[in-house]
Amino acid sequence: MNLLKVKDRMELDRRVPSMPWYVEKFINYKLPDLSPSSLLEYVRDYETFFNWMLAEGLAAGPGISKVTLEELEKLHMDSIDAYRMFLASKPVQANSRTTVSRKLSSLRSLFHYLSQIAEDDEFYPLLKRNVMAKVAIKRTHKPKDTAAKLEGKLLQEEEIGEFLRYVKHDYGLDASLNKQALSSFEKNAVRDSCIVSLILHSGLRVSEVVNLNLDDLDMKKKMVYAYRKGSNEDTFKTPVYFRQEAAADLQEYINLRDSRYAAPRKEKALFLAVANGKSEGSRMTKRAIQQMVLKYAKRFGKPYLSVHKLRHSFATDYYLRNDLYKTQEQLGHASPDTTQIYAHLTDKTMQEAIDRIRQDD
Repeated sequence: MNLLKVKDRMELDRRVPSMPWYVEKFINYKLPDLSPSSLLEYVRDYETFFNWMLAEGLAAGPGISKVTLEELEKLHMDSIDAYRMFLASKPVQANSRTTVSRKLSSLRSLFHYLSQIAEDDEFYPLLKRNVMAKVAIKRTHKPKDTAAKLEGKLLQEEEIGEFLRYVKHDYGLDASLNKQALSSFEKNAVRDSCIVSLILHSGLRVSEVVNLNLDDLDMKKKMVYAYRKGSNEDTFKTPVYFRQEAAADLQEYINLRDSRYAAPRKEKALFLAVANGKSEGSRMTKRAIQQMVLKYAKRFGKPYLSVHKLRHSFATDYYLRNDLYKTQEQLGHASPDTTQIYAHLTDKTMQEAIDRIRQDD
Protein backbone atom coordinates (compact mmCIF):
# COMPACT_ATOMS: atom_id res chain seq x y z
CA MET A 1 0.00 0.00 0.00
CA ASN A 2 1.06 3.62 -0.65
CA LEU A 3 3.17 4.64 2.37
CA LEU A 4 1.31 7.91 2.90
CA LYS A 5 -1.99 6.05 2.82
CA VAL A 6 -0.67 3.59 5.39
CA LYS A 7 0.30 6.48 7.64
CA ASP A 8 -3.04 8.23 7.14
CA ARG A 9 -4.93 4.99 7.81
CA MET A 10 -3.07 4.58 11.11
CA GLU A 11 -3.89 8.18 12.03
CA LEU A 12 -7.52 7.64 11.02
CA ASP A 13 -7.75 4.54 13.22
CA ARG A 14 -6.29 6.55 16.10
CA ARG A 15 -8.73 9.46 15.78
CA VAL A 16 -12.03 7.74 14.96
CA PRO A 17 -12.57 6.23 18.45
CA SER A 18 -12.71 9.77 19.90
CA MET A 19 -15.60 10.63 17.56
CA PRO A 20 -19.33 10.10 18.24
CA TRP A 21 -20.46 6.58 17.36
CA TYR A 22 -22.38 7.72 14.29
CA VAL A 23 -19.25 9.28 12.78
CA GLU A 24 -17.45 5.95 13.08
CA LYS A 25 -20.45 4.36 11.34
CA PHE A 26 -20.18 6.94 8.53
CA ILE A 27 -16.41 6.43 8.13
CA ASN A 28 -16.85 2.66 7.87
CA TYR A 29 -19.54 3.21 5.23
CA LYS A 30 -17.22 5.43 3.18
CA LEU A 31 -14.04 3.40 3.66
CA PRO A 32 -14.44 1.21 0.52
CA ASP A 33 -14.91 4.28 -1.71
CA LEU A 34 -12.59 6.95 -0.33
CA SER A 35 -8.90 6.95 0.50
CA PRO A 36 -7.77 7.08 4.15
CA SER A 37 -6.34 10.54 3.42
CA SER A 38 -9.75 11.89 2.38
CA LEU A 39 -11.49 10.29 5.35
CA LEU A 40 -8.88 11.72 7.70
CA GLU A 41 -9.72 15.19 6.38
CA TYR A 42 -13.39 14.47 7.11
CA VAL A 43 -12.57 13.50 10.70
CA ARG A 44 -10.49 16.64 11.22
CA ASP A 45 -13.37 18.74 9.89
CA TYR A 46 -15.79 17.04 12.29
CA GLU A 47 -13.45 17.62 15.23
CA THR A 48 -13.44 21.34 14.42
CA PHE A 49 -17.24 21.44 14.14
CA PHE A 50 -17.97 19.44 17.32
CA ASN A 51 -15.48 21.47 19.35
CA TRP A 52 -17.18 24.64 18.08
CA MET A 53 -20.59 23.25 19.13
CA LEU A 54 -19.24 22.57 22.64
CA ALA A 55 -17.71 26.05 22.90
CA GLU A 56 -20.99 27.66 21.78
CA GLY A 57 -23.11 25.65 24.22
CA LEU A 58 -24.90 23.82 21.39
CA ALA A 59 -23.79 20.46 22.78
CA ALA A 60 -23.60 19.39 26.42
CA GLY A 61 -20.48 17.27 26.11
CA PRO A 62 -18.33 16.77 28.09
CA GLY A 63 -16.29 15.88 24.98
CA ILE A 64 -16.86 15.60 21.25
CA SER A 65 -17.60 11.87 21.50
CA LYS A 66 -20.74 12.80 23.48
CA VAL A 67 -22.26 15.10 20.86
CA THR A 68 -25.67 13.52 20.22
CA LEU A 69 -27.86 13.10 17.18
CA GLU A 70 -30.58 15.05 18.99
CA GLU A 71 -28.21 18.00 19.33
CA LEU A 72 -27.50 17.88 15.58
CA GLU A 73 -31.25 17.81 14.87
CA LYS A 74 -31.79 20.99 16.91
CA LEU A 75 -29.27 23.06 14.96
CA HIS A 76 -30.75 26.12 13.18
CA MET A 77 -29.55 27.81 10.02
CA ASP A 78 -28.39 30.69 12.23
CA SER A 79 -25.99 28.24 13.88
CA ILE A 80 -24.58 27.07 10.55
CA ASP A 81 -24.17 30.68 9.41
CA ALA A 82 -22.35 31.43 12.67
CA TYR A 83 -20.07 28.42 12.12
CA ARG A 84 -19.34 29.58 8.58
CA MET A 85 -18.39 33.00 9.98
CA PHE A 86 -16.21 31.35 12.64
CA LEU A 87 -14.29 29.41 9.99
CA ALA A 88 -13.78 32.45 7.79
CA SER A 89 -12.74 34.91 10.50
CA LYS A 90 -11.17 33.01 13.38
CA PRO A 91 -8.22 35.01 14.84
CA VAL A 92 -5.58 32.35 14.21
CA GLN A 93 -5.24 31.17 10.60
CA ALA A 94 -8.60 32.11 9.11
CA ASN A 95 -9.72 29.70 6.40
CA SER A 96 -9.95 30.60 2.72
CA ARG A 97 -13.31 30.47 0.95
CA THR A 98 -12.29 27.19 -0.66
CA THR A 99 -11.45 25.64 2.72
CA VAL A 100 -14.69 26.90 4.30
CA SER A 101 -16.68 25.35 1.44
CA ARG A 102 -14.80 22.07 1.81
CA LYS A 103 -15.45 21.90 5.55
CA LEU A 104 -19.16 22.61 5.05
CA SER A 105 -19.26 19.99 2.31
CA SER A 106 -17.78 17.45 4.75
CA LEU A 107 -20.61 18.21 7.17
CA ARG A 108 -23.22 17.94 4.46
CA SER A 109 -21.92 14.47 3.53
CA LEU A 110 -22.25 13.30 7.15
CA PHE A 111 -25.71 14.78 7.62
CA HIS A 112 -26.91 13.32 4.32
CA TYR A 113 -25.72 9.87 5.34
CA LEU A 114 -27.40 10.11 8.75
CA SER A 115 -30.71 11.38 7.36
CA GLN A 116 -30.97 9.49 4.06
CA ILE A 117 -28.96 6.27 4.32
CA ALA A 118 -28.31 5.10 7.91
CA GLU A 119 -31.25 3.54 9.80
CA ASP A 120 -32.05 2.65 13.39
CA ASP A 121 -33.48 -0.68 14.53
CA GLU A 122 -36.99 0.45 13.54
CA PHE A 123 -35.86 1.34 10.00
CA TYR A 124 -36.16 5.09 10.63
CA PRO A 125 -33.39 7.50 9.62
CA LEU A 126 -30.82 8.13 12.36
CA LEU A 127 -31.20 11.88 11.84
CA LYS A 128 -34.79 13.09 11.63
CA ARG A 129 -34.00 16.68 10.61
CA ASN A 130 -31.11 17.68 8.34
CA VAL A 131 -30.24 21.37 8.61
CA MET A 132 -27.31 20.96 6.20
CA ALA A 133 -29.75 20.14 3.37
CA LYS A 134 -30.61 23.86 3.37
CA VAL A 135 -27.00 24.99 3.04
CA ALA A 136 -25.93 26.10 -0.43
CA ILE A 137 -22.23 25.54 -1.05
CA LYS A 138 -20.90 27.52 -3.95
CA ARG A 139 -18.18 26.09 -6.14
CA THR A 140 -15.17 28.28 -5.39
CA HIS A 141 -12.50 26.78 -7.62
CA LYS A 142 -13.63 27.30 -11.20
CA PRO A 143 -10.74 26.65 -13.60
CA LYS A 144 -10.73 30.26 -14.76
CA ASP A 145 -10.55 31.55 -11.17
CA THR A 146 -7.75 29.13 -10.27
CA ALA A 147 -5.83 30.17 -13.38
CA ALA A 148 -6.18 33.83 -12.42
CA LYS A 149 -4.69 33.11 -8.97
CA LEU A 150 -1.75 31.25 -10.51
CA GLU A 151 -1.01 33.92 -13.09
CA GLY A 152 2.51 35.29 -12.70
CA LYS A 153 3.39 32.72 -10.01
CA LEU A 154 4.70 29.93 -12.25
CA LEU A 155 7.92 29.28 -14.11
CA GLN A 156 7.53 29.93 -17.81
CA GLU A 157 9.69 28.97 -20.78
CA GLU A 158 13.31 29.99 -20.08
CA GLU A 159 12.60 30.37 -16.34
CA ILE A 160 12.32 26.59 -16.01
CA GLY A 161 15.93 26.19 -17.16
CA GLU A 162 17.06 29.16 -15.07
CA PHE A 163 15.56 27.72 -11.88
CA LEU A 164 17.13 24.32 -12.51
CA ARG A 165 20.53 25.93 -13.06
CA TYR A 166 20.08 27.85 -9.82
CA VAL A 167 19.32 24.68 -7.86
CA LYS A 168 22.24 22.83 -9.46
CA HIS A 169 24.91 25.51 -9.28
CA ASP A 170 24.08 29.13 -8.46
CA TYR A 171 22.61 28.58 -5.00
CA GLY A 172 26.10 27.49 -3.93
CA LEU A 173 27.43 30.95 -4.86
CA ASP A 174 24.75 32.65 -2.77
CA ALA A 175 25.43 30.31 0.17
CA SER A 176 29.25 30.55 -0.03
CA LEU A 177 29.54 32.73 3.09
CA ASN A 178 27.45 30.35 5.21
CA LYS A 179 29.51 27.21 5.90
CA GLN A 180 26.55 25.15 7.13
CA ALA A 181 24.34 26.08 4.17
CA LEU A 182 27.18 25.51 1.72
CA SER A 183 28.00 22.11 3.22
CA SER A 184 24.36 21.02 2.98
CA PHE A 185 24.17 22.25 -0.60
CA GLU A 186 27.34 20.43 -1.67
CA LYS A 187 26.00 17.20 -0.22
CA ASN A 188 22.45 17.45 -1.56
CA ALA A 189 22.65 19.54 -4.75
CA VAL A 190 22.53 16.54 -7.08
CA ARG A 191 19.57 14.98 -5.26
CA ASP A 192 17.69 18.28 -4.95
CA SER A 193 18.16 19.25 -8.58
CA CYS A 194 17.09 15.73 -9.59
CA ILE A 195 13.81 16.05 -7.66
CA VAL A 196 13.10 19.51 -9.06
CA SER A 197 13.99 18.35 -12.57
CA LEU A 198 11.74 15.29 -12.32
CA ILE A 199 8.73 17.36 -11.23
CA LEU A 200 9.36 20.07 -13.84
CA HIS A 201 9.66 17.43 -16.57
CA SER A 202 6.85 15.06 -15.53
CA GLY A 203 4.29 16.97 -13.46
CA LEU A 204 4.37 14.45 -10.61
CA ARG A 205 2.78 15.46 -7.31
CA VAL A 206 5.00 15.66 -4.24
CA SER A 207 3.20 12.68 -2.65
CA GLU A 208 3.88 10.65 -5.80
CA VAL A 209 7.57 11.59 -5.73
CA VAL A 210 7.87 10.67 -2.05
CA ASN A 211 6.47 7.19 -2.67
CA LEU A 212 8.74 6.34 -5.60
CA ASN A 213 10.99 3.33 -5.12
CA LEU A 214 14.23 2.62 -6.91
CA ASP A 215 12.65 -0.17 -8.96
CA ASP A 216 9.82 2.17 -10.08
CA LEU A 217 12.29 3.91 -12.37
CA ASP A 218 12.65 2.80 -15.99
CA MET A 219 15.44 4.84 -17.55
CA LYS A 220 15.17 3.09 -20.92
CA LYS A 221 11.51 4.03 -21.40
CA LYS A 222 11.91 7.33 -19.51
CA MET A 223 9.10 6.61 -17.09
CA VAL A 224 8.36 6.00 -13.43
CA TYR A 225 5.60 3.86 -11.96
CA ALA A 226 3.68 5.88 -9.38
CA TYR A 227 0.71 5.53 -7.06
CA ARG A 228 -1.49 8.33 -8.38
CA LYS A 229 -3.57 10.51 -6.06
CA GLY A 230 -7.21 9.49 -5.78
CA SER A 231 -6.66 5.89 -6.83
CA ASN A 232 -8.04 3.42 -4.31
CA GLU A 233 -6.29 0.52 -5.97
CA ASP A 234 -3.10 0.42 -3.95
CA THR A 235 -1.65 -2.54 -5.79
CA PHE A 236 -1.53 -0.81 -9.18
CA LYS A 237 1.04 1.77 -10.17
CA THR A 238 0.52 4.03 -13.16
CA PRO A 239 3.32 4.68 -15.67
CA VAL A 240 4.22 8.38 -15.81
CA TYR A 241 6.62 9.58 -18.49
CA PHE A 242 9.33 12.15 -17.93
CA ARG A 243 11.11 14.25 -20.52
CA GLN A 244 14.61 13.51 -21.76
CA GLU A 245 15.87 16.58 -19.87
CA ALA A 246 15.27 14.79 -16.55
CA ALA A 247 17.09 11.60 -17.56
CA ALA A 248 20.64 12.92 -17.05
CA ASP A 249 19.71 14.36 -13.63
CA LEU A 250 18.18 11.06 -12.55
CA GLN A 251 21.20 9.07 -13.71
CA GLU A 252 23.61 11.38 -11.91
CA TYR A 253 21.65 10.98 -8.69
CA ILE A 254 21.35 7.18 -9.03
CA ASN A 255 25.12 6.92 -9.45
CA LEU A 256 25.75 8.46 -6.02
CA ARG A 257 22.55 7.48 -4.14
CA ASP A 258 24.01 4.51 -2.25
CA SER A 259 27.34 6.05 -1.29
CA ARG A 260 26.20 9.62 -0.61
CA TYR A 261 23.23 8.61 1.58
CA ALA A 262 24.59 5.37 3.06
CA ALA A 263 21.58 3.53 1.71
CA PRO A 264 20.91 0.28 3.59
CA ARG A 265 20.21 -2.68 1.33
CA LYS A 266 16.62 -2.98 2.54
CA GLU A 267 15.77 0.68 1.74
CA LYS A 268 13.76 0.77 -1.48
CA ALA A 269 13.00 4.51 -1.60
CA LEU A 270 14.31 6.41 -4.61
CA PHE A 271 14.95 9.68 -2.80
CA LEU A 272 16.82 9.50 0.50
CA ALA A 273 17.93 11.79 3.29
CA VAL A 274 20.08 11.15 6.35
CA ALA A 275 18.26 12.44 9.43
CA ASN A 276 20.14 14.16 12.25
CA GLY A 277 21.73 11.60 14.53
CA LYS A 278 21.35 8.81 11.97
CA SER A 279 24.07 7.09 9.98
CA GLU A 280 21.91 5.61 7.23
CA GLY A 281 19.61 7.21 4.69
CA SER A 282 15.84 6.75 4.70
CA ARG A 283 12.93 7.86 2.54
CA MET A 284 12.57 11.63 2.25
CA THR A 285 9.34 12.99 3.70
CA LYS A 286 6.79 15.12 1.92
CA ARG A 287 7.58 18.03 4.23
CA ALA A 288 11.32 17.74 3.56
CA ILE A 289 10.78 18.06 -0.19
CA GLN A 290 8.40 20.98 0.27
CA GLN A 291 10.87 22.80 2.51
CA MET A 292 13.71 22.07 0.13
CA VAL A 293 11.90 23.66 -2.83
CA LEU A 294 10.89 26.70 -0.77
CA LYS A 295 14.52 27.19 0.29
CA TYR A 296 15.70 27.46 -3.31
CA ALA A 297 12.63 29.42 -4.43
CA LYS A 298 13.15 32.17 -1.85
CA ARG A 299 16.78 32.72 -2.82
CA PHE A 300 15.82 32.56 -6.49
CA GLY A 301 13.45 35.47 -5.93
CA LYS A 302 10.18 33.54 -6.22
CA PRO A 303 9.13 32.82 -2.62
CA TYR A 304 5.64 31.74 -3.74
CA LEU A 305 7.07 28.90 -5.85
CA SER A 306 5.90 25.77 -4.02
CA VAL A 307 6.29 22.14 -5.13
CA HIS A 308 2.74 22.20 -6.45
CA LYS A 309 3.49 25.29 -8.52
CA LEU A 310 6.39 23.40 -10.10
CA ARG A 311 3.77 20.85 -11.19
CA HIS A 312 1.59 23.69 -12.52
CA SER A 313 4.61 25.09 -14.37
CA PHE A 314 5.17 21.75 -16.11
CA ALA A 315 1.47 21.41 -16.91
CA THR A 316 1.25 24.85 -18.52
CA ASP A 317 4.30 24.15 -20.65
CA TYR A 318 3.07 20.64 -21.54
CA TYR A 319 -0.41 21.87 -22.50
CA LEU A 320 1.10 24.33 -24.98
CA ARG A 321 2.48 21.32 -26.90
CA ASN A 322 -0.34 18.82 -26.40
CA ASP A 323 -4.13 18.63 -26.13
CA LEU A 324 -6.39 18.66 -23.07
CA TYR A 325 -6.73 14.90 -22.77
CA LYS A 326 -3.03 14.13 -23.07
CA THR A 327 -2.38 16.70 -20.35
CA GLN A 328 -5.13 15.18 -18.20
CA GLU A 329 -3.56 11.73 -18.55
CA GLN A 330 -0.02 12.95 -17.85
CA LEU A 331 -1.09 14.81 -14.70
CA GLY A 332 -3.39 12.05 -13.42
CA HIS A 333 -6.49 14.25 -13.23
CA ALA A 334 -9.74 12.38 -12.66
CA SER A 335 -11.71 14.98 -14.63
CA PRO A 336 -10.85 17.15 -17.65
CA ASP A 337 -12.52 20.04 -15.79
CA THR A 338 -9.46 20.28 -13.55
CA THR A 339 -7.15 20.34 -16.56
CA GLN A 340 -9.08 23.30 -17.96
CA ILE A 341 -6.98 25.49 -15.66
CA TYR A 342 -4.13 25.22 -18.13
CA ALA A 343 -6.29 26.23 -21.08
CA HIS A 344 -6.82 29.58 -19.36
CA LEU A 345 -3.17 29.86 -18.31
CA THR A 346 -1.86 29.10 -21.79
CA ASP A 347 -4.20 31.64 -23.37
CA LYS A 348 -2.33 34.28 -21.37
CA THR A 349 1.07 32.74 -22.10
CA MET A 350 0.45 32.65 -25.84
CA GLN A 351 -0.76 36.25 -25.84
CA GLU A 352 2.43 37.34 -24.05
CA ALA A 353 4.53 35.40 -26.60
CA ILE A 354 2.75 37.14 -29.49
CA ASP A 355 3.34 40.51 -27.85
CA ARG A 356 7.08 39.74 -27.53
CA ILE A 357 7.28 38.81 -31.21
CA ARG A 358 5.62 42.08 -32.14
CA GLN A 359 8.11 44.01 -30.00
CA ASP A 360 11.04 42.19 -31.62
CA ASP A 361 9.70 43.08 -35.07
